[in-house]
Amino acid sequence: MNSDLDGPVTPDQSLTLREAIEIANGTLPIAALSQVEAALVTPAASPKIEFALPGDTRIELVELLPVIAAPGLTIDGTTQSGYGGESDQPAAVPVPVPAISVTPGAGIEVFRGLTISADQVTVRGLSLYGFSSVLHSTASTPPADIFITHVAPPLGTDTGRFRGPETPSDDTLRLSPEEYNLAPKGVVIEDNWLGVSPAGGIPIAEEMSAFGVSVFNATDAVIRRNRIEYHEGSGIITGNMAQGLVITENTLIGNGLRGMPDGIRFDGDIDGSEVFGNLVCANDGSGLYMFKPQGSANIYNNDIRFNGRRLRRPGIMLMGNGHQVSDNFIAFQPGPGVGIVAYPQSEQNMVRGNYFRQLDGLSVDLTYHYDTQVSDYQFNDGPNPPRNSHQRRRDSANGAINAPEFDAYVFAMDGAVEDAMEVGRTVVTGRADPGSEVGIYKVSGSKRIYGELGDLLTTVPVSEDGSFSAELELPAGAQVSAIATDLRYGTSEPSPVASIGVEPPIEPRQAYQPVCQDPPLPPVIVIEEPPVPISLRIPRNIHFALDRSFISAESANILDQIAAAMVEYPSLTVELQGHTDPRASDAYNQALGERRALSARDYLLQKGVAPERMRIRSFGESQTISTRPDVVDYARDRRVEFIFSDSRGLDIIFENQETDLQIE
Repeated sequence: MNSDLDGPVTPDQSLTLREAIEIANGTLPIAALSQVEAALVTPAASPKIEFALPGDTRIELVELLPVIAAPGLTIDGTTQSGYGGESDQPAAVPVPVPAISVTPGAGIEVFRGLTISADQVTVRGLSLYGFSSVLHSTASTPPADIFITHVAPPLGTDTGRFRGPETPSDDTLRLSPEEYNLAPKGVVIEDNWLGVSPAGGIPIAEEMSAFGVSVFNATDAVIRRNRIEYHEGSGIITGNMAQGLVITENTLIGNGLRGMPDGIRFDGDIDGSEVFGNLVCANDGSGLYMFKPQGSANIYNNDIRFNGRRLRRPGIMLMGNGHQVSDNFIAFQPGPGVGIVAYPQSEQNMVRGNYFRQLDGLSVDLTYHYDTQVSDYQFNDGPNPPRNSHQRRRDSANGAINAPEFDAYVFAMDGAVEDAMEVGRTVVTGRADPGSEVGIYKVSGSKRIYGELGDLLTTVPVSEDGSFSAELELPAGAQVSAIATDLRYGTSEPSPVASIGVEPPIEPRQAYQPVCQDPPLPPVIVIEEPPVPISLRIPRNIHFALDRSFISAESANILDQIAAAMVEYPSLTVELQGHTDPRASDAYNQALGERRALSARDYLLQKGVAPERMRIRSFGESQTISTRPDVVDYARDRRVEFIFSDSRGLDIIFENQETDLQIE
């Protein structure tokens, strides 16, 4: 194709993407083309769309493209001259900069970029962004950069279910066996930029896509080496069926900015799926979240960090049976590392060999079976008490397997300890559920009752009487924790921490850069001298008009100062806390407070502040400043406060301001 234009299919001097898809589908005969257009088409055993645009390489769509129904079709953006530039953005695997971008035209709603319903289709080397829709459309036509589903059955066939991408019905929950067989097989999405233009950076609100890749109904699809960033909802989401889905080497950053908050969302039948080698960072919810899936998935060797920017969810939230979670790096999470929901029944979920760091919850958190409120599917519930009843197996996720219990809080080392860092032999003992195996992990950081599981030191069996023993070579003051795994039930929560030789020394503060960049373990800087307080000399709040969440010109000036400070001090992080005045209901004000915090974050994102450095909370009307029903006090209530912290442990000095008060 040699034209960046879009519009009605007509014989002329250029071939558009719309026409190329129709030619591949067989709905646009070669005889209907002009001689110039026909000369651009070459018969081939496997159809392929190549690009040779002479000027502008941004294709602006005026309406939805035809469904891709040609088996084996490849849409290859790497064929365009100029493809292959390098990007300095963080990535699991570097993805070359696309030359071809596909996006809706200015002011035009196009809710999907590419819709795929044929086997063995490959989409490679494109930038797709800006595909979203208003609420009345999303209820029946899921918007996404790329949407994969089965072809529509013949007209007049009424299954009473979702019949295809162009003929939705109200019941989209299940497909008939016949429709399962229509699911496209072997679709490959690779080396694309989804949600961002070739220029990079967060898109403006009008150019933000709803979802990245939506796998509604497919088998053995592969999503690899893509940048999937800054979507309103999840970067990757499954629907009815995604059996055998492979998600590998993708970079998922800053997704869930408006709605469904998770980097990857698994619904439906995901049996046999694998998620490995991905960088999943700074998404608003979990890195990966499951909701009542069918089948099991294998999740391994991923770098999952700084998620939960808006909702305090686990790095990985499991639901269902038989999932494997191993060898992942899960860190800087305002919640547990791996959470497992108990309802509906969730058992035989194995969590082994992962490295956790700086969590606000347990490394593994098994939720109580009867905790079925919305919050229980987000936050989990902390350490479980030991359960020994023969009826206990439905008490919590993973068959209520108990956490191991060490026999001591401090285990002696062989011989006298003469040096606080002396390495020696220690035998640790404890008890766990008979029939399980115990993984013993080194715990890093300052002493806590439940520390994060770090390096796996050893795995030992549990005897029939419920005892275990392990010989370790560790320095004095080292800390260890343990988890038990039983193939019948799954993995337990971690044990309380035990120390080796002596109580652990007080460690100096450690600094880290709050970034999504590799390596998996962020550089650690030991600060030996007490830090000097930083005086930012910037405001700590902005204000809003009554019942509004947009940023005024005066507030924008204040946000510019905050953005400049964030750029100057890269170790700073900030929590944006939304507040309202006390009028209206609690629920309304809670939502309004969140919208205000979102507006402030959006502004800072546009100014180049990375999403992993910001978190959002809404307090609604629960923390008002006003002490009387006065319009000035109410104006002070309508605010977003910026609570700064510094990963090096430095103190921050704030300055309140009221230059942008908006009095009724």
